[in-house]
Amino acid sequence: MTTRGTGAAAAVFALVLAAAGCTTAAGPGGGAPTVTSAPPAGAAPDSHGWNRQRLRDAAGRHTGVTRTAKPSVLNGLVGAVFTRNADGDHFCTASVVDSAGLNLVVTAAHCVWDPGLGRRADLVFVPGYRDGETPSGVWPLLAVTVDEGWSDHADPDVDVAFAVVQAQGGRQVQQVLGANRLGVNRGYRLPVKVTGYPSSSGVPITCATTTARQSPTQLRIDCPDYTGGTSGSPWVTDFDPATRTGTVVGVIGGYQEGGASPDTSYSSYFGDRVQALYDRATG
Repeated sequence: MTTRGTGAAAAVFALVLAAAGCTTAAGPGGGAPTVTSAPPAGAAPDSHGWNRQRLRDAAGRHTGVTRTAKPSVLNGLVGAVFTRNADGDHFCTASVVDSAGLNLVVTAAHCVWDPGLGRRADLVFVPGYRDGETPSGVWPLLAVTVDEGWSDHADPDVDVAFAVVQAQGGRQVQQVLGANRLGVNRGYRLPVKVTGYPSSSGVPITCATTTARQSPTQLRIDCPDYTGGTSGSPWVTDFDPATRTGTVVGVIGGYQEGGASPDTSYSSYFGDRVQALYDRATG
């Protein structure tokens, strides 16, 4: 098992809880996770700890197939996040999101802001990156907006960040590439395409699947091989063939900073807090 975020200690703690038969879940509206090892009230687990609700949840999961992402307009909106330039290792993923300034990307907050140290400097966004090639340029991150819940105490329910990128050659990134729309309060079960950059590979991967409710403030997907580097990967629904773009309803992050297993990933639910964050970033 691997962890995609910077909170390795938290991930190890979560694994210890899992081994002990415990789970962690963030409560509605944020705050610290609560730990429980007891079944829900009224549940009747069998000898293996399964109850009727868990069986229904498991049967409802849709495990996607992960493939190498082909060059396309939609995949071209996604890029790797590097420190300083494209010569180093990429450690996260971001994507272009529609804005009035035509200059905004969305990613996971833990990719760009350490609650103990503040904003991570010298980051660049490289859309369409493949095996050292930068077909759509290198775009430095100028300004980063995160929720105070993240900056103050790493609230997993707001592990989302918006970043303004610097214009290149007199053009903004959305003018060059286009952009996905932002989707908020869209519910828990949606068909999505998730594209991201594992740090162990020079090419992006993609998976089509269906989201599920992890908690009132978290979404989950089941797609294999989403390892380190895929934090911030956009969850895109409502693909429009005419514009070749869609709507971002999540990014890999949130619970366990995206997931302690490469086969299951999480996202903070895109609700009113994410809308308010977007409004601040574009205001």
